[in-house]
Formats: sequence, C-alpha cells, structure tokens
Amino acid sequence: MIRLVGVMLAVAGGVLLWTGLNARESLTERATQALTGKYSENTTLYIAGGGAALAGGILLALLGGGSRKRR
Repeated sequence: MIRLVGVMLAVAGGVLLWTGLNARESLTERATQALTGKYSENTTLYIAGGGAALAGGILLALLGGGSRKRR
C-alpha cells in the first residue's frame, strides 16, 4: 500500500516538474525572467514541488513498506 502511494506521488511529481519546465519556456515567463532576473513564483513552485514530490515518491516506492511479512 505504501509503495503504491509512492508510485502515485512520483507520477504526480513528474507531471508537476514537466509542467514547470514547459512553463519556463513560455513567452511571458521569458519576459518576466528578462525583466526581473528570476522565474515567476508559480513556475518556481511547479519545478521545486514537482522535483521534491518525484524524489520523495521514488524513495517511498523503493524503501517503503518492505519490513513486514505477508501471511
């Protein structure tokens, strides 16, 4: 059960990361970065949150819930 949650978290994190990386290349995002020198708050949250969820999901899927024996 815990590993399934890890896989779902990893998939959701991958989608968020992909969305953030694609948003980084949009015209408005490039203009914002040219004017302010940084990405918008939403893009930064997508990239950071997606990367964290992806890493946490992978760790949970690989290491979670394996210590109990099934009957």
